[in-house]
Amino acid sequence: MHRVAVLALDGVIPFELSIPSRIFGGAYTPDGRPRYEVVTCSLDGRPVATAADYSVLVEHDTAVLATADTVVIPAVEDFSDITGPEELPAGLLTALTSVRPGTRVVSICVASFVLAAVGLLDGRPATTHWKQAERLARLYPQVRVDPGVLFVDDGDVLTSAGASAGVDLCLHLLRRDHGSEVANQVARLCLVAPWRDGGQAQYVEHPMPEPSASGTAPTRAWALERLGEPLQLEDLARHAGMSRRTFTRHFRAEAGTSPGQWLTLQRIELARRLLESSDLSVDAIAERAGLGTAASLRQHLHAAVGVSPHAYRRTFRLSAPV
Repeated sequence: MHRVAVLALDGVIPFELSIPSRIFGGAYTPDGRPRYEVVTCSLDGRPVATAADYSVLVEHDTAVLATADTVVIPAVEDFSDITGPEELPAGLLTALTSVRPGTRVVSICVASFVLAAVGLLDGRPATTHWKQAERLARLYPQVRVDPGVLFVDDGDVLTSAGASAGVDLCLHLLRRDHGSEVANQVARLCLVAPWRDGGQAQYVEHPMPEPSASGTAPTRAWALERLGEPLQLEDLARHAGMSRRTFTRHFRAEAGTSPGQWLTLQRIELARRLLESSDLSVDAIAERAGLGTAASLRQHLHAAVGVSPHAYRRTFRLSAPV
């Protein structure tokens, strides 16, 4: 069984600490057996003070790291103050050296500063909470920091942005390990979105538009039901009862992007769901998603996730182990 070891350090944020056990611990085989063993440890096996007004008891010390297939480090708020290995909590560097080569190492939020300090991110792409991304890039210029994405999967080292992006990353790992059906089942149990792409933008601070009876949300819902149709800006503006210019201004304020870019993103997401869940041909999926041709779908999918439709389907249609 795949063992996930979660390393809880003093000051850990409780929400981030709970994510691995909630996501991985919710994955079961069809006959009811757990797919993962999730164990939580501290540096010395003793209780850990959290960032809230309570401590947590753990059952293990860092000896379990040497037995793990995946190691997850949740965030501690002051991790962003770490400027090098000498500022790591006492014993942490030694503990991390016990992790076996090839073990997946995952950071949630500013735990990326820990991975950077021990050199695990040297020459790799990574992300962190958007408020600390510039600091991470400045302190560790050898790390290729992407400040806008939800998570980065670089094979055996994965980093996420803040808070709920850790949920997205753990669900992504479920999809990698067992396919979309298992990840979607866990997401439904947790009442969270089953898929937010790692390349999706973090929710940084944008002023919220004033509520308006002329908002674009009804038109976005209308468009989502018609992605296979040749929707134009004029069609969207007409549905919203606005001029093109007014509609574009309202749409960008509410959705954070242009109508055309939003439509393309929704069509790509529909194509991805169809690649995962149907046996339709690539041509048929391209047509149903409103992307026209298989060549157009290949171009858009490669730009979004860096793979072809066939490679994407192979990745996320793998048979789940029993």
